[in-house]
Amino acid sequence: MTIDATFWVAIAFIIFITILVYLKVPQKINSLLNIMIEDIKNELNEAEKLRKESKILLNESQEKLENVQKESEQIIKNAHKESEKLIIEINNKFFQTSENRKKITEQKIVQMKEDAIKSIKDAAVKISIESATKLIKTSINKSKLDTLFKENLNQTKNTLKKTSA
Repeated sequence: MTIDATFWVAIAFIIFITILVYLKVPQKINSLLNIMIEDIKNELNEAEKLRKESKILLNESQEKLENVQKESEQIIKNAHKESEKLIIEINNKFFQTSENRKKITEQKIVQMKEDAIKSIKDAAVKISIESATKLIKTSINKSKLDTLFKENLNQTKNTLKKTSA
């Protein structure tokens, strides 16, 4: 048998493999790979836990957002109702105030009318008294009496016109 380079390569390869087995390199590589596999599994488990937690947080956030939207819609509805009530209340107060002012104005007009009628009556009574006094003081002559009556009548008319104007 001839010993050639292939033989020595095969021998070196066998020695190399024997040294590797003697130094427990495959076991160390295997344990390192197992440790790496465990680390990757742990990271995957942690990632799965984080994904589940984030999903739970997302669901909670969406529920909170929906609740907030419902509450805001309810607040807006309540605000609309309150504003409508306030508008109705303000309108009622306005009309009530208008009615009160109208009644007060009507009462003032009635009072002024009564005061005007009273002053006309007072003026008429005063003129009548003055006329009667003049009649008594003057003679009871028929022609003088008619003249005096016409003057007093004209004076009464003028006084009434001035008072009513």
